[in-house]
Amino acid sequence: QVQLVESGGGLVQAGGSLRLSCAASSSAFNYAAWYRQCPGKQRELVARVDGDGLLKFADSVKGRCTISRNNAKNMSYLEMSNLKAEDTCVYYCNTIYRGMGYWGNGTLVTVSS
Repeated sequence: QVQLVESGGGLVQAGGSLRLSCAASSSAFNYAAWYRQCPGKQRELVARVDGDGLLKFADSVKGRCTISRNNAKNMSYLEMSNLKAEDTCVYYCNTIYRGMGYWGNGTLVTVSS
């Protein structure tokens, strides 16, 4: 079992930036991903980094988003800049560990225009 806890959400002005953090209860971030669920939409991948360091980003965040991990601290991070109203969503931390997927409870990001 892996517990994931996100933090760093809140109210941000349009054009601003934020960093979301995800703490894992064990060393589980060989693979790390962030998803989001925006109002009225399905959950979607924002960014992921796999065990080989390969990155993938949603088209909507390319160029203004980075994902990183600190395996020594069991942490994953999502940084976003130039935030837009459409980035207002609940952001979820995700990992796949020993063949099982784990999710955090999510953190709400609200972008005010």
